[in-house]
Amino acid sequence: MTAIDEHPVSLTVHEAGWLSTFQDLGREDSEALGVPCGGAADQLSAATANILAGNGRKAALLEIMGGRFSFTPERDVLCAVTGVPADITVNGDPVPMWEPLCLPAGARVVIANAKGGMRNYLAFSGHLDTPRFMGSAAPEARMGFPQQITAGQRILLRTRYRGFTHPYLDQPLFRLPVPVPDFNPAVWTIDVVDGPETGRTPGIRKLLESSHYTVGPRSNHVGLRLDGPVVHPEGLGEIVSHGVPIGAFEIPHGDELIILGRSRTLTAGYPIVAIAAKASLPMLGQASPGRKMTFRWVGNEQAVEAYREQQRGLALLEERVRAVFGAVGLPHAALPAPAA
Repeated sequence: MTAIDEHPVSLTVHEAGWLSTFQDLGREDSEALGVPCGGAADQLSAATANILAGNGRKAALLEIMGGRFSFTPERDVLCAVTGVPADITVNGDPVPMWEPLCLPAGARVVIANAKGGMRNYLAFSGHLDTPRFMGSAAPEARMGFPQQITAGQRILLRTRYRGFTHPYLDQPLFRLPVPVPDFNPAVWTIDVVDGPETGRTPGIRKLLESSHYTVGPRSNHVGLRLDGPVVHPEGLGEIVSHGVPIGAFEIPHGDELIILGRSRTLTAGYPIVAIAAKASLPMLGQASPGRKMTFRWVGNEQAVEAYREQQRGLALLEERVRAVFGAVGLPHAALPAPAA
């Protein structure tokens, strides 16, 4: 794909929700320089949106957190919306999530009434024109890079998509093996593995797997603050500040459980009594205040296999999207650009 093959499209934002930002999957190798990787809180939904739009997984897209988000493209565009269940309409007509959407020029698109979680992801076929910090579109507000989208803003998209119609509009155009998460359970179960201080915290295993925890209102990209029972490690003394992974379960001096997110500080001196399995991190990224959850202990091998299975699902979807887009002539990042 080259810039010559692309054409610019302006997207006018009418409503920007409670908090909408440019996002991607985060900064690579930034933590060696002391900067959090950041990136989409729900990496699975973000990657899937990009795949469905014919992009690479790491392309920039929009993360929409609550409220109403609406926009109008000046020309035909191809997009996809993923994340928690929401009402999506095009000129007032409902359209599905988790599949490619062919939007006509001038259409008013509304994303509203998100349920069961925090975030939706909106990807467009092509390249969103937005600044980068350390190679990523992901926000880092503490370093003056907020990436927030506001009502009235015009977003520039560079795309090879030039519109698509087919003669049977009452029939689904795409039937793809999309790995849609289940956001419906009243209590989410999150898989966890041992942390450095699990063995020094008497009763922590039974406590986490037998209790319900509630996400508190002070939660954000840095971490989830959970209300629920905790026990403190014994005999540790002062812990020297050390590196902390995404998904670390920390117990600070107060009776609170914290699960660190993608914008965490990189070092801390609190005990880590568990670590969320990597395949469970997307669900944690969707946990809104009031969300109840409990935890299930798994072994390292089981956690690794669950993540590999998740990635195999994305790879299969990429393969199918590439084949379908190639068959009907839609642009795809892995396909050669059309001849001039």
